[in-house]
Amino acid sequence: MVRVLRAAVVPVALIGMLALSGVVLGRIYADDLLFRLVAGAALGSIGAGLATRRLPSWSAAPVSAVLLAGYTAIALTIAAGHAGVTTPFPAMVREALENGIPRLLTAMIPVESTPDTVVVPVVATWLAGLAAAEVGVRARRVLLGSLTPVLLYGAALYVVGPNAGAAVGPTLGFAALVVIALAVSTKQPDQAYPEMSGKMRARSLVGAAGGLVAVLGLGAVVGPWISGQVGADPVDPRKYVEPPRVDSLDESPLNRISGWMLAPKQQLFAYQPETAPTGKSPTVKVRLAVLSDYDGVTWKVGAVYRNAGRVLPEQDAPTGAETAEVRQRITVSGLTGRLLPAVATPAEVSGARVAYDAGTGTLIRPEGLTSGLTYTVTSRVPTPDLNMLPTAQSPSGDAVVRYLALGTGVPESIERLAEHLADGNGGSYDRAVAIEQFLAEHYRETPDAPSGHAYPNLQYFLFGPRGQGGQEGTSEQFAASFALLARLTGLPSRVVVGFEAPARGGEVTGGNAVAWPEVLFDGLGWVPFDPMPTTDDPTPVEQDFTPKPTTPPTTPPQTRTPSAAASASAPAAIAVTTKDGGVPAGVVAGGASGSVLALLGIGALTVIQLRRAQRRRRLYDGSPDDRIAGAWLEFTDALRLAGRPVPDHLSATEMAGYAADPPAPRRGGLLRRAAPAVPSEVAGSVATVERTALPPLDELVSGLNTVGFAPGAADSGQADRAGAQALAYAAALREQRPWWRKAWWSVHPGPLRWHR
Repeated sequence: MVRVLRAAVVPVALIGMLALSGVVLGRIYADDLLFRLVAGAALGSIGAGLATRRLPSWSAAPVSAVLLAGYTAIALTIAAGHAGVTTPFPAMVREALENGIPRLLTAMIPVESTPDTVVVPVVATWLAGLAAAEVGVRARRVLLGSLTPVLLYGAALYVVGPNAGAAVGPTLGFAALVVIALAVSTKQPDQAYPEMSGKMRARSLVGAAGGLVAVLGLGAVVGPWISGQVGADPVDPRKYVEPPRVDSLDESPLNRISGWMLAPKQQLFAYQPETAPTGKSPTVKVRLAVLSDYDGVTWKVGAVYRNAGRVLPEQDAPTGAETAEVRQRITVSGLTGRLLPAVATPAEVSGARVAYDAGTGTLIRPEGLTSGLTYTVTSRVPTPDLNMLPTAQSPSGDAVVRYLALGTGVPESIERLAEHLADGNGGSYDRAVAIEQFLAEHYRETPDAPSGHAYPNLQYFLFGPRGQGGQEGTSEQFAASFALLARLTGLPSRVVVGFEAPARGGEVTGGNAVAWPEVLFDGLGWVPFDPMPTTDDPTPVEQDFTPKPTTPPTTPPQTRTPSAAASASAPAAIAVTTKDGGVPAGVVAGGASGSVLALLGIGALTVIQLRRAQRRRRLYDGSPDDRIAGAWLEFTDALRLAGRPVPDHLSATEMAGYAADPPAPRRGGLLRRAAPAVPSEVAGSVATVERTALPPLDELVSGLNTVGFAPGAADSGQADRAGAQALAYAAALREQRPWWRKAWWSVHPGPLRWHR
């Protein structure tokens, strides 16, 4: 009986080790379903090993593989029912197996237990259990058999990263199970060596005790040193995985406003509230995108979307704000792209798999929108105490640098208007109201106004002559002008694109599209403003403000013709791309040419991976000084890849000025972002914007000067900003290359050897 119990200890210990991996990983999941599925996989795999231990060793793996397939199907079905997934079973299994790893590493925490987020842990646990049973039970090599559970446990810790506290309890339990399994599997001296005398046994015990003391002493001495070499925060593997992103159609939906205005009756989606409308307004604002970044040419989304489950992370409500719950059902008809409209701020989503940006509270559907898509959103709408606005101030510091940033070359006339509006308005709210009232009282809304919100477009909107397209525009120009003037007066601002939907439900059309600005206030969060006209007969700007005399344009700037703008509202084809360095599966190499193509593909993929690793080392490893120096190397590499020599005699500041003047596009390769079409009188200034529309490098230069003249004084925030500017500059410079040079840019091996 004792022998039977001792024989059962090792399998039970292995099951416990595997299950503890589920405990550790389950800490970043929204519920305990993952742990239950992993525990079932542990029990099933070890049980299969015990059931086949009397069979030939070659039969164990096939039997276990069949059982694994069955258990995986059951686990995915349970997860699909738990998450409300209605995808047909074959498609669900295929999608889970294809996307399991990226979905797990890009999912928002807490992770919902869905088929694509549980399949990898379940399969990995079963395979680890199969190996442990074969080695630890069949071959009776318990220490070696514990290797796969140890690897699985370590992988679980790595995936969790810094997103949960230290797993002290599970780790101690895991170690205890390993010790127990080793202890019961060790033969007693009288069994291993029956001829051993009592004296020899005593010596053996003394030697073992001495060895134990030596190990404990070594641990006491070396342990603190080892712990000192381990960072306080583990590495988060999610930073190495590219999260879902919007496509070019949604990168700046502000450009689509004019297109929607030209087709005001085009049905985009249906809005149906499932809770009673709050307030007396006949419309409710449904948000599509939040645009936080502006470079003088385009307002961009700039969000980081993470795959999310049905329950989304809670957002901090403003101080003293009352929160109302609004539940709405939305059915997509003509709206295209990936951005999902919803009332701010969504808390739960059902009916569609979404990715979520916690910073802006916006949603995308990674697969893109399709006609007939229906989903339900529960939003929590805060109502801040607006009585606090007159005395509220806007925050400052590194946290809001992004919402104050502007591209270079702000027109002097716009700067003077901002100074005029800020004069005498010391409070943040007073400045915001002054900008709002000025725009509402001096400009006219024109639905067919051309699109455009670059500096030349806004300058013409603000100061162009009436009757020739000046001083009139759509909500695009009103919102963009407000946000620009707000940033010039020190107010953190952003632009929101959305729709005014019927509060009681109905169709939302292109004519309902609208953009509005928001300003950030301490204690109140983001507060929307409405700079749209309040009168049909606005006061001419010249009566209240006259900019510095310049040669006025004679015709309005426009970035596209009405036909081009109208096309923005039509469904657009979504290009299908492969991963960097990927080789189309349909290409079959034949003979020598096929071998050469295969070798070239492998070489290109190798270079891409090496350069990615190099970029991670430069920008994220080492001290802030090392990271700033690495960011500078990324910047100079970008110049060399663009075909520009890097002068050695220039200082950092001079180099930034040199880099800010991009080379003219070569024949056969046009700049990807064309400057707005404007009158011939200002064509020169527009061309300047076109060729100098590159991200600023001030933070990178400042960081490098700090490293050079005050080593050790740079902080991690400065290193982060320097790295972000280097990457943004390189990306913008690459976008201005012809298509063939873009491709060569990605696989060029030069950066791997230029700085050796």
